[in-house]
Amino acid sequence: MTRDLDDLQDRAGRVGVQYASAFGIDRDATFYLGKLAEELGELTAAHLKLAGKARTQGQDIDTLRRQQEDEAADLFGFLLLFAQWQGIDLPQAFERKWGRYLERDAGTGRD
Repeated sequence: MTRDLDDLQDRAGRVGVQYASAFGIDRDATFYLGKLAEELGELTAAHLKLAGKARTQGQDIDTLRRQQEDEAADLFGFLLLFAQWQGIDLPQAFERKWGRYLERDAGTGRD
């Protein structure tokens, strides 16, 4: 199932409203930045387990991989919410910041 970024951001926004309502959260800068930091920490922990650098509590490789994927999704979701909250057009910002490298390399034939 392929979704464009606008669709994902809309879906993240709806989940964000549900999450804040369920837990009585005031979604301010502390919330958004704190959640990004928290989710990055959880992704790091999941990666370390998958890489054999942390205790896995007997979990199999498929479970560890799923945990890493889930934490990456959480981080991505909160990044979408943060961008929406701040009025950041992520595709536009990405093209401005990262796309310039592709444009520069287009003339050299490098990928």
